[in-house]
Amino acid sequence: MDAATNLPNQSDDEAMILESVERFLRVDVAPHVRDFDDRDEYPSDIVEQMKEMGLFGCTIAAEYGGLGLSVKTYAKVIEKMSATWMSVSGIINSHLIMSMAVQRFGTEEQKRAYLPRFATGELRGGIGLTEPDCGTDLQAIRTTARRDGDSYVVNGSKSWITNSIQGNTVVLLVKTDPNAQPRHKGMSLLIAEKGPGFTVTGKARKLGYRGIDTGEFVLENFRIPVDRLVGGKEGQGMQQILGGLELGRINVAARGVGVAEAALKEAVAYSQIRKTFGKPICEHQAIQLKLGEMATRTEAARLLTQQAAAAFDRGERCDMEAGMAKYFATEAAMENAHEAMRIHGAYGYSKEYNVERLYRDAPLLVIGEGTNELQRIIIAKQLVARNPI
Repeated sequence: MDAATNLPNQSDDEAMILESVERFLRVDVAPHVRDFDDRDEYPSDIVEQMKEMGLFGCTIAAEYGGLGLSVKTYAKVIEKMSATWMSVSGIINSHLIMSMAVQRFGTEEQKRAYLPRFATGELRGGIGLTEPDCGTDLQAIRTTARRDGDSYVVNGSKSWITNSIQGNTVVLLVKTDPNAQPRHKGMSLLIAEKGPGFTVTGKARKLGYRGIDTGEFVLENFRIPVDRLVGGKEGQGMQQILGGLELGRINVAARGVGVAEAALKEAVAYSQIRKTFGKPICEHQAIQLKLGEMATRTEAARLLTQQAAAAFDRGERCDMEAGMAKYFATEAAMENAHEAMRIHGAYGYSKEYNVERLYRDAPLLVIGEGTNELQRIIIAKQLVARNPI
């Protein structure tokens, strides 16, 4: 898979990439998932293979060394990854949100300096948004960046940051003007490479979504050169990161589709070998009703996700479409994982079966990248805004 190749036939290109990803997941990931998950161990060798395949440059334009995939194709890649092990999809998701913020809003100098290194995985990381007292309400962040000559001096802390332990770069959302009104006018994005004053203070211990590094860090008089201000203008950070979160929500929706599909496949397979009252349980109407609902939820989630991805590819505002996809697909993952466990009975509660891991992984999806409660509010507000009387 050559990151510089831009084949004229997108369908052939997509088929080649998806086939390569499927082979990688089947041969190099699936056999090791249970061990990595049990130990909550970072999959370093798998990450190195992902770098070699160019997956850290999935959505980075070819002119900057990336694969230049459409978001529709990228969503299919994430779906396949998540059906095998959701954690590997998260390793590239946060990284690509960071990359998209630079690609869409950075200066040309910033794009030339960073995107090629992001694409190879030489610089790898994520987005520093969440703080101990601030999650969904991003305007409430307390991390500040004070201009001092040719640098910003940054002080504050961030939590629940993917790739902050093993990675080396973070796009930080900071307050460059804490007194600005409205508050979002005082927020900016800074490209931060780790250095003195950047201290990782802990790793989150999680119910699921294990193996991936979810960390906390403190910034104490941490200096960032002024030329790392995304776009070169203060006060644009909130709008810039919201643009990146559209991609993030499409990613999480695709993860939901992957988990829902995996749970469905596990349930269908088990229902054909498990027998009660002299016949496979798939012949019992109670199980058939569950399987029918699970299959329909999965396909509806897939269609919503592809619709949101297509809108993103067209350059349209798609916060409503991404919100719908994220909300529905992640709820589908939750419901399918639950039903798969019930179909498996006691075996579904055992670590010997994949459904136990799916059941632990799914809850993160309804919380991450904006809770599903927030998604419904976004959907409603956009629905009214787009349909004025």
